[in-house]
Amino acid sequence: MIIINAGIFDGTRKYIAEDRNEANWTEHVFVFYFRLAFVLAIIGALIYTAISWSGLPDYLFGDGFKIYFFLIGVLIVGRQMNSVARGGLMGLGLENRSEPLNVLKKTLFAVVGLYLVYTGYGIVGVLVGHIMSTLIVSILGYTVLFKHLDLRAVFIQIPTSFPKRQLLSFNGLSIILIFLTASLYHIDIIFLRLLTGDQATGYYKAALVVAEFLWLVPNVLQMVLLHSSSGLWSNDRTDRITSLASQTTRYNLSLVLLLMIGLAALAHDFIPIYYGPEFDAAILPLLLLLPGVLGFALARPIFAIGQGKGQLKILIMATGTASLVNLCLNALLIPSFGMVGAAIATSIGYGSMLILHILAALRIGFNPINDLRLMRITAVAIIATGVIFGLTSAINSSIVSLVIVPPVGFIVYSILLLKFSVVSPEETELIIQQLPSPLKEYAERGMRFIS
Repeated sequence: MIIINAGIFDGTRKYIAEDRNEANWTEHVFVFYFRLAFVLAIIGALIYTAISWSGLPDYLFGDGFKIYFFLIGVLIVGRQMNSVARGGLMGLGLENRSEPLNVLKKTLFAVVGLYLVYTGYGIVGVLVGHIMSTLIVSILGYTVLFKHLDLRAVFIQIPTSFPKRQLLSFNGLSIILIFLTASLYHIDIIFLRLLTGDQATGYYKAALVVAEFLWLVPNVLQMVLLHSSSGLWSNDRTDRITSLASQTTRYNLSLVLLLMIGLAALAHDFIPIYYGPEFDAAILPLLLLLPGVLGFALARPIFAIGQGKGQLKILIMATGTASLVNLCLNALLIPSFGMVGAAIATSIGYGSMLILHILAALRIGFNPINDLRLMRITAVAIIATGVIFGLTSAINSSIVSLVIVPPVGFIVYSILLLKFSVVSPEETELIIQQLPSPLKEYAERGMRFIS
């Protein structure tokens, strides 16, 4: 899908959000990407269908794989069309439509896919569940989209003045960027599997999955900031971009740091319950991965704002350097230290993304650490770490720790953030005003209590 989608999801969001002062700009961008996406999807589907008809899947993998390849070909078309619809909605600022539809897609897949598996259709049922959920959500997405775009635009001819080369260049560089980013996720697993075998790889992968829980909010920020910053770049609002980037980095660091402290404190309680007591071996790699995962979490929104500018060559250089560091360190450390070496190498590779993308951001023209308030956040983290680790040590039961420590740690950490002015009163008031009425009332009471 990296090749078949070819950066179309990112491109659709970015260029629709720019809304240049050209006649029917939004429609022209949508039509360009819709047609490109459809052609690439059909090519991909035909390749998978041809492979299926050739009988090669059954020969290589065993009986039954032929139908899987055919269904994947169908799924490719559905996923591609859904990608364009979702990208179009986000580019128009309709995340309140695109993201609920994405949740609906996952829910429909779970319901339909699990039902078909339960009734005996196995992997075919899983793939059919994917296809049906994607098809239904795509139809709903285009229904919403064409309330804001002229349906006849699909059939119009794009004018010769439309910057096709610029968009295609963005997409081509996006493929390279996505491949380099993806390599950071998989190189360690590949090396471990080849050099240490299944068991160590399984323990390490378990640690990696838990560590990546920290990316939940940064992933959302990365998704939103690409197209929202693109509109600001197109209007040369560099000061606003620096303000947005630095504020986002500060909030992101404050939140992810809390999650990292909590996960480090509760690792010995959480891992055995989540995976089983035999996975105690995953605890040390998890602790070693956390600093790097924190760095990558902070780099993600910065990365997205750079994408919004469209200067992908600088981002490719930064990501490529981090990928090379990750590759070399994994090759060097895994043969001697196994999964511990993989965790150290990957943590350094992930962490280098933050440093390199801060430098890339400064080169592009914005400062993501302009208002970081690092000393205040450090003070908050030191005090909160003492409280959270102390509370964890005082509780003997893993279950009780997992129930008590997170809410107490969150309350203590939140109070410290406000007392040390990591989040200013004006910013707090602005955040509270965005909450639904019942939550807003409780938040206001909490603020009065703290003050």
